[in-house]
Amino acid sequence: MQPAPLRSLTRLGLLVALAVPTASLVAPAHAQGTASAPALSATAPAQRIFDEVNDLLVERYGGLSKTDRQALTREYQERLNAVCAPQPRTCSEEKAYPVLEAELTALGDEHSFFQTPEDYRDFVTSATGGSRQQFGVKLAPLDGENRLVLEVVPQGAAETAGLRRGDVLRTIDGKPYLYTDLQAARREGRPIRLGLERQGQLLDLTLQARESSTRDLPRLSYVGPQGDVALIRIPTFLTGGGVGQRVHDLVGQARKAGARGIVVDLRGNTGGSLNECDSAVGAFVPTFTRVAQSADGQSRTTVQRGRRLEDGQLRGSVRNPQLWTGPLAVLVNEVSASCSEFFAYEVQYARRGPVIGEQTAGVGNTATRVFPVGEEAALQLTITHYVKPGGEAYPVRVTPDRQLPESEAELRLLSQGDDVLLRAGLDALTTAPTLAIDGDRP
Repeated sequence: MQPAPLRSLTRLGLLVALAVPTASLVAPAHAQGTASAPALSATAPAQRIFDEVNDLLVERYGGLSKTDRQALTREYQERLNAVCAPQPRTCSEEKAYPVLEAELTALGDEHSFFQTPEDYRDFVTSATGGSRQQFGVKLAPLDGENRLVLEVVPQGAAETAGLRRGDVLRTIDGKPYLYTDLQAARREGRPIRLGLERQGQLLDLTLQARESSTRDLPRLSYVGPQGDVALIRIPTFLTGGGVGQRVHDLVGQARKAGARGIVVDLRGNTGGSLNECDSAVGAFVPTFTRVAQSADGQSRTTVQRGRRLEDGQLRGSVRNPQLWTGPLAVLVNEVSASCSEFFAYEVQYARRGPVIGEQTAGVGNTATRVFPVGEEAALQLTITHYVKPGGEAYPVRVTPDRQLPESEAELRLLSQGDDVLLRAGLDALTTAPTLAIDGDRP
């Protein structure tokens, strides 16, 4: 069964709200035929989806591209006419897909793109915390075809099998590891025998993908020589809700446990819901404000002690809000994107604690919306960019206060049990600032 279309999810950077496309907003371009390519019928499925996408592109785009979007529409209408010339009245929707993909590439905004039905279904599944056939593990390349385990999702197949962060996958069913073999086993749902290395020890275990939830909420562990530093891992802000509340709950647990500091790990987090991100930041930054600029004008958001105000109106809050006032450090890498960049920048802007790691992915100053179009496809389109109340633009990328690479050398150290960035985060807590605020007040 395919998941039902979602209609109200917002993401920052790769920050997204799903929305129903409006009726035609601009004059259709399909009447523009050429001598070699006759104009398409307005009722042809390919023309209908092309019109939907281009209406949105012309009227709703709020990003930073300077491309003439109406000229872009005219140019790619001619390409669609040529593609559909053999069947101008019945040209199928699928014929328009590569044309639309090329047009969105030509826009020059890497955060705006066309989603095929398969892409859109995968997105909706992740966005809503739906289920799919998966191993529940995140991998990174190491030494050619080998893969390093970066993360094991709680209660997933990989955790059940016994995989751990830092394991190096070397063989599948006795043959050298190939990612394509792993993916084939996932699709087929068949068990495989993995040969792996764990800090110099060779092990074998059996892994079989299973249908499981994509919901991956923040989690808490304790690290450091004395085990008294709380590590809050936020793997994504896109899990169908509950991320912000979970972060506040974990901060409360850390306080009760007497944690002397908190490290927030955003490595590999590619973003998600703006509301969830706002709530999570509010557990560490007392108050912050941003201004959204879009084709419809400006709006102002203020987040303070678990409450989110849009142009002065309360739009959401968390139960039992927390505010961590002790030492704080945030870890990012080049994959950290969207809401992760927003989170890290608000911490930097408030001088709340050091950000450590690599310069981030570069989508932290815009918002996109996913509009369902056609029968089952979608358009992800930048609709907003952000500034601070004084007009200072949010950065495209977050530059850490302390830059450390997470290259293959660091990954190899992780396979030996040494997490370089986490170690740097622990060291940074000794000089990180604290807040002179009563954190027990609501």
